[in-house]
Amino acid sequence: MLAPLAAEAQQKAQQKVERYTYRCTGKDGKTYYGSTIPSACLGQPIDQLNERGILVKRIDPEGDEKARLQKEAEEKRLADEAAEKREVLRRNRALLATYTSVKDIDLARRRALADNQKAVKEAELRIEALKKRRAAYDKELEFYKEGAEPPAKLQEDIHATEVDIEATVGLLASKQKETARINAKYDEDKRRYQELTGRK
Repeated sequence: MLAPLAAEAQQKAQQKVERYTYRCTGKDGKTYYGSTIPSACLGQPIDQLNERGILVKRIDPEGDEKARLQKEAEEKRLADEAAEKREVLRRNRALLATYTSVKDIDLARRRALADNQKAVKEAELRIEALKKRRAAYDKELEFYKEGAEPPAKLQEDIHATEVDIEATVGLLASKQKETARINAKYDEDKRRYQELTGRK
């Protein structure tokens, strides 16, 4: 008869909700207690005590925040590394899909350099033509040295030609620098292709 009663008592004891007390030292140096976290404890390390006054947990907001930030930084680092690896794999697949041999890379380089050299020559010829046009305008201006105002159309043409010369000179400089970039790109493509395939 006593066995069911004992079992019931044990079950109730297990179901009993443990009550905690919170303790901390406030910014003013005083110690605070409460059945809930005292307002003076917010942002401060807090001790969680059981009903017998034994420390069961220490809550450290600053430490928790630091740990959270460290975890986020580590997760970001791992995510960045994974993204970088995926990008390397993507570039490697694209490289192998683009070229079937080292000769293909050399051929592509020659085509790119030839196209760039053609653009350089076109820019040089255009600059030469624009300078001749500008010289013709200067001769035309000689007729207006006696104080007469040059026609507005002539002034507009001179200005437009100067702007065009400046823009084409900039394009020429860019194309001349492009040669080094093209060679660097295909050197890297060849290096990676040989590394991935073992072909020379």
